[in-house]
Amino acid sequence: MSTEQVSLPLRSSSVAVANRLSSHPLSPLTAAEITKAVQLVQKLYPASTSLQYKAVTLEEPRKAELVPYLHAEHNGGRKPNIDRRAFVAYYIRNTDKFHEASVNLSRQRVENNFRLGPGVHGPGDAEEILLVEKVALEDEGVKAEIAKLKLPKGTAVISDPWIYGSDGVNDEQRMYQCFLYMRDPNNPSNLDSNHYAFPLTISPVVDTVQAKVIRIDYLPTGSDHDVKEPEPFEIPPANEYSPEHQQLRTDLKPLNVVQPEGASFRVAEVGETGRVLEWQKWFFRVGFNQREGMVLYDVRYDNRNIFYRMSLSDMVIPYADPRHPFHKKAAFDLGDAGAGVMANNLKLGCDCLGSIHYLSAVLSTDKGEPWPMENVVCIHEQDAGIGWKHTNYRTGMAAVVRRRELVVQSIITVANYEYIMAFIFNQAGEVKYEVRATGVVSTQPTDVEVPWGTIVHPGVLAAHHQHIFSLRVDPAIDGHNNRLIYEEAHPMPRSDFNPHGVGYTVEQTLIGKSGGFDLDVDSNRTFKIQNTSSRNPINGKPVGYSIKAPVFQKMLADPDSFHHKRAEFADHNIYVTKYRDGELYAGGKYTNQSRGGDGVRAWAKRNENVADTDLVVFVQFGLQHITRVEDFPVMPCEIIEVAFKPVNFFDKNPALDVPPSNQQVNQSTLLSEQHHQPSLEAKVGEKGEVCCSSKL
Repeated sequence: MSTEQVSLPLRSSSVAVANRLSSHPLSPLTAAEITKAVQLVQKLYPASTSLQYKAVTLEEPRKAELVPYLHAEHNGGRKPNIDRRAFVAYYIRNTDKFHEASVNLSRQRVENNFRLGPGVHGPGDAEEILLVEKVALEDEGVKAEIAKLKLPKGTAVISDPWIYGSDGVNDEQRMYQCFLYMRDPNNPSNLDSNHYAFPLTISPVVDTVQAKVIRIDYLPTGSDHDVKEPEPFEIPPANEYSPEHQQLRTDLKPLNVVQPEGASFRVAEVGETGRVLEWQKWFFRVGFNQREGMVLYDVRYDNRNIFYRMSLSDMVIPYADPRHPFHKKAAFDLGDAGAGVMANNLKLGCDCLGSIHYLSAVLSTDKGEPWPMENVVCIHEQDAGIGWKHTNYRTGMAAVVRRRELVVQSIITVANYEYIMAFIFNQAGEVKYEVRATGVVSTQPTDVEVPWGTIVHPGVLAAHHQHIFSLRVDPAIDGHNNRLIYEEAHPMPRSDFNPHGVGYTVEQTLIGKSGGFDLDVDSNRTFKIQNTSSRNPINGKPVGYSIKAPVFQKMLADPDSFHHKRAEFADHNIYVTKYRDGELYAGGKYTNQSRGGDGVRAWAKRNENVADTDLVVFVQFGLQHITRVEDFPVMPCEIIEVAFKPVNFFDKNPALDVPPSNQQVNQSTLLSEQHHQPSLEAKVGEKGEVCCSSKL
């Protein structure tokens, strides 16, 4: 495979824009700004007070401030001054005292600092998770339970800490539920052994304030809730996924991605951390933060406003096993940990192909120190087949254009799972958000087959589970006063006008109030964001973008369950709310052992007007993962995507000006014969007569 790393400047007009934005309000915090924010917060306490930082990130400006700034920036006007602020979430270390602070970096002061109420818990962090692993494995009680398994000498036991979850039973304190595994005892030197093939029946619970094991659970392995003490472990065979353990295929020929003239996209650095991208009439900024990972701002096509902000807002993975302690397994990976902190360092030639540009980021450690993260976003182009084509069968002339896409991608690892997440732009004014789920299924020990999971290896159960995502879309379709409608196709009744019963019509329904809404496949219900003050010059209809979201099975947990209460986004395909600053996370700001009530479902219940105003759309999508043997030891990618397509936004196909595909450019090695069908044509003569003739 051929790959290269590229760094290209913007065109001169865009360089001028970038230069004017050397300290742009949307640029992520720099290392110096993180350090300063932490220093200002630390000064609120005695020097001996140790703080544990959960997030030190950009506090985005109020929209009322930023919209005039962006307008002036794109139109050459005078930009208003906007103070830079940092959002800081932290604990007083070794306590349950959780705080939020807003730090004005421009004025060098803490503007707000307050302790959050009981039952509000911050996310995990890397140092804390490592500490929990250590606490669990060094506990004498846990060691005694492991000894009952009579494992071979030298066996390495692994702890996977999970956020404790919620069930309302003595779960007020912040805890981790640890699931234990072991590496292949027959190959103890293999540090990359797939320990998920060797789940153990012991599950310690760790209190994070005391940093101690407060309980040891036994896991049920039968078809009921019964548990038993650990017994001598019957060791199954290993089941490895790494290439050195496979007999690799030998008939796969190289497929190189070569761009001899380099990439068509351009990237400009705005200060230390800001990035502006330009590609095929697209223009947008890329941010990166601890929780959401990638964030796109100010998305424009040919200098027309389309989206103010786009990001993955939340996700939840609820599991199907109803037994303790599995009944609490519902991972909110963004809120419980963060897509930013879990991002991979992407490898040239492996995670992305072609001419690659990488973006790095600076986040913060639990001590509040800057944490450089290299290559967390890769940007590249890809060929996606034919973009459009038509062959005039009468002449044999074929017009064909390849579909080129720009991919802005990040990959996160959440213990066992990987998610490959990408914004994908094309030349027809369309945007997709794609998620590929892969990695290793979460496993547990079992003695029998059960209806809530699949045995994927001897003695190993992979419980069924759902993956439900929420994409937050803050639209700005030719401006910020937008509306959400849905269209449905309905058959016309038989009548004198429709005597054969084949007619059908499309009806539109305006969504006037905030709420949750669902797709309906039978009526082809399609949601569209429109701007009624901007009309298409051809048909006079409002300009807009449609939302092409896949149908999925929504949250299966009972409406009164904690799973359902906490995952406020998981019960509808679409939520629409009136814009309010700070309402970014569909599952609520803090999901760790949350109770619900402060996410998108609660916001939608305000029943506010969302017609022709500043609104926000949350698009839910997901998959029902009924596990199978083929998902182990590592699962093939499951691909799901949401697409946003222009509807009456342009006056014609916006990809008409893409250069045609031809052999001189593509340099393919085999040509098909030209397709030329025989045809008949009619010509009008001098006297108006019509004659037909055959053509080959």
